[in-house]
Amino acid sequence: MPEPGVRIAHGADFAALFLDSHLRLVGEPLVAREWADEREAARWLYEEAPFGLLAHDTSDDPRFVYANRTAQRCFGYTEEEFTGLPSRLSAAPDAQEDRDAFVARVNRQGFADGYRGRRVRKDGSLFWIEDVCMWDLVDVDGHRYGQAAVFRSWSDVTGPG
Repeated sequence: MPEPGVRIAHGADFAALFLDSHLRLVGEPLVAREWADEREAARWLYEEAPFGLLAHDTSDDPRFVYANRTAQRCFGYTEEEFTGLPSRLSAAPDAQEDRDAFVARVNRQGFADGYRGRRVRKDGSLFWIEDVCMWDLVDVDGHRYGQAAVFRSWSDVTGPG
């Protein structure tokens, strides 16, 4: 596993952290499939997953350390632009309170699901992320690396959100 507090990115160790922590905290697998090895899981999660998958670190103003290709397309950022971006900037300015309340639930419980929130793309346009589950990225020894979120559907905001 990566050292706590260090910048993490996609790779076999990170895929294992995503999958294992989701199973332990949420009580169900992130995806209903198995891979030959964790490198294949990492590749699939990053390149082919039909859902957005994000992670931010544990800093005081958490910054994204991971965004799979689906999330990159939804938000309109490249991986280089996403990495290091404060995760609070993913929410529309008038949706910050809602986002903060969801993150606070995760902080209290280890995970939260059933969330729907307005997000902002790089170009300023708004969209909904729906069917969101967020959980702590914690290894079996209790080291916390940040939080991850999966959103399984999304749609453009039409009208006054």
